[in-house]
Amino acid sequence: MAGLSAATSSPTEITVHQQSRVLEVAFSDGARFRIPFELMRIYSPSAEVKGHGPGQEVLQTGKREVLMTGLEPVGHYAVRPVFSDGHDSGLFDWAYLYELGANEAQLWRDYEARLAAAGVGRDDPMPGKSSGGACSSH
Repeated sequence: MAGLSAATSSPTEITVHQQSRVLEVAFSDGARFRIPFELMRIYSPSAEVKGHGPGQEVLQTGKREVLMTGLEPVGHYAVRPVFSDGHDSGLFDWAYLYELGANEAQLWRDYEARLAAAGVGRDDPMPGKSSGGACSSH
């Protein structure tokens, strides 16, 4: 897919599909992605998920059935999804949405490898908020 670039493309259409649990995003360069809510939730760019630095990431589990209960625009550069588990602090800019869509297969493989390394399953409940080193104020 030569010529496609997250840096030069912006969304032309964003559709929330509740029943199939995907965010469909069409970009100005012709790319169109159907990004699962679960993928967005487990790769949220928020401090609650990413931590405040390397090694502070919090492995997300139990998000397969998560819904998107809201999607708010943030200026002309991002959206802020509100998820059914209460998570609402991740700002997804256009480049990050493009990255999630373009790299979905690899992101799932990486996630499955992290789950295996941690000895947990995709549908296991999240451990208590105090584990993982994430900021407890989020």
